Amino acid sequence: MSSPRFRAVITDADYPDVAQERAILEGIGAELVREHVKDEAGLIRALAGAEVILTQYAPLTARVLATLDRCKGIVRYGVGFDTVDVPAATKRGIYVCNVPDYGTDEVSDHAITLLLAIARKLIVAAEGVQRGVWSVEPLKPVGRLRGRALGIIGLGRIGSLTAAKAQGFGIRVIAHDPALPASAFAERNVTPVGLDELLQTADYVSIHAPLSAETRHLIGERALRLMKPSAFLINTARGGLVDADALATALRAGEIAGAALDVMETEPIARDSALLGLENCIITPHAAWYSDEAAAALQRLAGEEAARLLLGQAPRCPVNTLS
Repeated sequence: MSSPRFRAVITDADYPDVAQERAILEGIGAELVREHVKDEAGLIRALAGAEVILTQYAPLTARVLATLDRCKGIVRYGVGFDTVDVPAATKRGIYVCNVPDYGTDEVSDHAITLLLAIARKLIVAAEGVQRGVWSVEPLKPVGRLRGRALGIIGLGRIGSLTAAKAQGFGIRVIAHDPALPASAFAERNVTPVGLDELLQTADYVSIHAPLSAETRHLIGERALRLMKPSAFLINTARGGLVDADALATALRAGEIAGAALDVMETEPIARDSALLGLENCIITPHAAWYSDEAAAALQRLAGEEAARLLLGQAPRCPVNTLS
């Protein structure tokens, strides 16, 4: 039996199998090794000789990357890439790629679902019925959606589709995204505003920004105080964008009306988190990305990107530029 042409390693993945990736990579003569490691020492051991890496949650730090002498690229299962030290990878001539378009519908659907749930107080209503309460009185006040303002932070693929879906309910959309030209907002029938204006104006604030050193705790004590007492916060992006302690304080004090979160800075959420047990806070378990179709597409697209990197072809979705 001939030796494999390439070596590909999966650091970690919580999928039942990696049959799609294996079929794609073995089809170009690559060996695919599936590991289950997330600590630095384990990663350094597991990634020895890897020419391409597929990763889900494992932190690929500068120390880990410094040991890679054959690696051509890293493919992150998902949209975010904050688990990879991109500058360190770039310095070593390693592409970092994500899969930004596998679950755009799912995440935007989830954001809208959370908006509707908190606006219509569906959880409170449904739980009340289970307790024998058949009344709208505990739900008051509930405002009409049409004519309300949704403020979107980050008008990329997911933010744009969330805007379009919200507009179907008659919701007016404003957005903050300093990376986009004015024409991009006009094309989406969205009004561009500064971050402070968005926070002060919006009835619903939905976050769709990437996590970076600059955006960590973007929504903290100051930002929450700018929001209206009747406003709701929605986060389906990255947990680190929101200061959870500041949010819990704001929710308990009635500084904002409520929050709906699919992501936390530390996952799973700590059982003693101040956000748990609050009637005005809905939390789902980082599930926005998921549908059967999205999960299958994610694995296939990640496998195809890894194959391109091994073959020396231009990657489809690099997040860094190599000289």
